[in-house]
Amino acid sequence: MKRHFITLVALAILIWPALAPAADEAQVLSQGAPALAESCAACHGPDGRAQAGIPPLAGNPEAVMRAQLLAFRNDEIPGATVMPRLARGFSEEELKALAAWFAGLDPEEESGSDSNGEQP
Repeated sequence: MKRHFITLVALAILIWPALAPAADEAQVLSQGAPALAESCAACHGPDGRAQAGIPPLAGNPEAVMRAQLLAFRNDEIPGATVMPRLARGFSEEELKALAAWFAGLDPEEESGSDSNGEQP
């Protein structure tokens, strides 16, 4: 009996590290795409409505964005600067969530501002 208990404890200790990353990813995905998109905001704006030559993300087709993000992650877009490094930091599920979230945003809507375009 004692031997079985020690074997189970040793097995649990060996398996635990393999289960921990899955729990972390599930937690991040449960927070939603807006939390994932924080790293996109510096260049593409907080709601994907970039200015000054950076491509906007809001309202683009989800399938196109998902394909582009995966291509960045796989170094398939020549001349890309920072995007391959950023995309490699996300799982495929996270990239899908980002593409869906940005696709669902209205490219014309100004969130967080009044009718004069000023922040409250």
